[in-house]
Amino acid sequence: MIIIPKQNPNPKQMERLIAWLKSNGVGVHISQGENRTVIGLIGDTSKIDIDLIRSLDIVEDVKRIQEPFKNANRKFHPEDTIIDVAGVKIGGGNFQIIAGPCSVESEEQIIEVAESVKKSGAKMLRGGAFKPRTSPYAFQGLRGDGLKLLLEAKNATGLPIVTEIMDLNQLNLFDDVDVIQVGARNMQNFELLKELGHTNKVILLKRGLANTLQELLMSAEYIMAGGNEKIILCERGIRTFETYTRNTLDLSAIPVLKGLTHLPVIVDPSHSTGYSKYVMPMALAATAAGADGLIIEVHNNPQYALCDGQQSLTMEAFDKLSKQIEAIRPYAYKYNV
Repeated sequence: MIIIPKQNPNPKQMERLIAWLKSNGVGVHISQGENRTVIGLIGDTSKIDIDLIRSLDIVEDVKRIQEPFKNANRKFHPEDTIIDVAGVKIGGGNFQIIAGPCSVESEEQIIEVAESVKKSGAKMLRGGAFKPRTSPYAFQGLRGDGLKLLLEAKNATGLPIVTEIMDLNQLNLFDDVDVIQVGARNMQNFELLKELGHTNKVILLKRGLANTLQELLMSAEYIMAGGNEKIILCERGIRTFETYTRNTLDLSAIPVLKGLTHLPVIVDPSHSTGYSKYVMPMALAATAAGADGLIIEVHNNPQYALCDGQQSLTMEAFDKLSKQIEAIRPYAYKYNV
């Protein structure tokens, strides 16, 4: 349920209303926007008398929310959420590119790529330290050593770092990580999501391989229910019957999610397509469709990459793509709240 007060409501009346709502056993979430305030009620609202609330002098309207996700719902928070990552803002008209290798392989590799992508316009560095792989014989990442190399690249370039967590037991290793990525395979690891809800970290939450948008938002809700509202949603392609691409990039997810939630929405054209030749056109398409950002794999020598080299752009290709993205950004679709 949401309550929309009239403009400039009496402060004492607002205090009494909020106290009365809490006395009915519901959580109260207040969203203070530029043009209006929204009071969101979380919990069992079946016993709340809508007509009684609507009759109050300070109330303009009352609505019940049918969707199961509450905190992530745009009705609760009409204006776009802007996430600040060590001074880099994303969402609410702030578009950012996250770039870097699929996996951290060496100090020389990660610093070379970090310096290159920064020069080309990327504002955050991605790199895998822990790698979830289908085959147990594939490269699993440098793990703790990979995190140390990412921090060295951060110190060398100033770029905030984004890297994936695979297990709850690894959380203590991520103290200095700016953005914790929850991968597609962990999107419904609810114990992990609940624990991340108690952190103060920015969470990049990727859509699962076969999950609906509502399920993605419910996973975000798990994190937000714990108190952490700093979430970036990521469309990374879903599994379909198509075999010419690694996954099927669902570009329609961008406007749909922008209508349903206030959280920033970015797109991963690398994992979704699986081939570098498709990354550039899909990155441009996602930008035009109104995404808040992109996360792109870039490697200094893709043919010798230890992980997903076939979908990684060269540093030169990324530089070219960045210029094209900048050219179409003014014409990108903008969701009107």
